[in-house]
Amino acid sequence: MARERRRAGPRPAGPPPDEQRLGEAAVAHLARFAATEAGLRRVLLRRVDRWARAAEAEGREDVARQAAAAKAAAAAVARRMAAQGTVDDAAFAESRARRLLRTGRSRRAALAHLREKGVDAGTAAAAMPEGEEAELSAALAFCRRRRIGPFAAVEATPEARLKALAALARAGFGREIAGQALRMPPEEAEARLIAARQA
Repeated sequence: MARERRRAGPRPAGPPPDEQRLGEAAVAHLARFAATEAGLRRVLLRRVDRWARAAEAEGREDVARQAAAAKAAAAAVARRMAAQGTVDDAAFAESRARRLLRTGRSRRAALAHLREKGVDAGTAAAAMPEGEEAELSAALAFCRRRRIGPFAAVEATPEARLKALAALARAGFGREIAGQALRMPPEEAEARLIAARQA
């Protein structure tokens, strides 16, 4: 049955997305995914773009004007969701920053990720844990994932140590933190990671 429906051709575009339909789409998206205001706006704008392409393919007239009105409605829906607190950039940034650092992303990489998701620089910076402890724990998580430093199967040669330093540098870790992570005894590194997960 589903195959027959797919062969029958593309789904009709339907009416242009209005604020109510876009609001329903926003709620459905937020039920499945965490999002920033900018991220939600992008999702809704893509929905409008899909409708516009389908409407143009059907040969409808005045699609550009209707799409522009729908895009304005999409921006209004995203703003309203943020004003109501349904979308909270600060909470998103804090939660995502913790997760990224826990999985071995450097502070610099986490900030770049948050900016990419539409979090402004001030909110992203405020979401980052203070001090070098969090950055050291992130470097250790990176080492564990790459099996380098304290988590290497064999003792590193000078060449392997340089490669490990380079990998940490490319990931955004400073030389001092990288060196500290690579020199740390395995038992201490493991204990720090456990403590960081429980914090």
